[in-house]
Amino acid sequence: MITLTDLTKVYRTEEVETTALHKLNLTVKEGEFVSIMGTSGCGKSTLLNIIGLLDAPTSGSYQFAKEEVSKYSEKQRALVRKANIGFVFQNFNLIDELSVYENIELPLIYNKVPSSERKKRVNEILERVGIAHRAKHFPLQLSGGQQQRVAVARALVTNPKLILADEPTGNLDSKNGNEVMELLAELHASGATIIMVTHSSYDAQFSSRIVMMKDGEIISEKTNTRDIDVLVQ
Repeated sequence: MITLTDLTKVYRTEEVETTALHKLNLTVKEGEFVSIMGTSGCGKSTLLNIIGLLDAPTSGSYQFAKEEVSKYSEKQRALVRKANIGFVFQNFNLIDELSVYENIELPLIYNKVPSSERKKRVNEILERVGIAHRAKHFPLQLSGGQQQRVAVARALVTNPKLILADEPTGNLDSKNGNEVMELLAELHASGATIIMVTHSSYDAQFSSRIVMMKDGEIISEKTNTRDIDVLVQ
């Protein structure tokens, strides 16, 4: 699904040039759950932004679903992103004035999905993430774990090819965080492709592969063999 070749990202100001990514190579297959780890400033968030088509590389190749997207304009990236990628953020990014149902429905409205289809999809995804009983509530009436479930539902409702999660448990206590990781593990088991940035070694154990970064480069990769059933008990 994703092939990055010699990917480089350089940020320049009048006085400073900072290399965030340096000739990075990475392949993610459809159906994988990949965790990206590393210390703060290693480039993992920059990498996620480029994979999510929120930013463009300075040089190198980025193929998404066999399509070269590295040179796309901001408008072209937005079109591919809207049609293919769902995002889950550390801070939930829910709209407080909208109900749970309305928050989840919003990307479908942006995508001009008909009303009857929107209702069907939202209700299905509410059931899938176990939050249907909170459909009429507002974000501030929910626990952190429930808010993140809403954010996951919003990411899934457009049926994206790829889910990107940026520190999805970073603002949660261990109980709520574990519930969110169990949900992501379930989604992966049902065939979802997930790339997650995390500082948590525990959370990373839910993924099928762990990629370690340092100074804008990948320094190691390992396949996870830990039994997920043990983690979710």
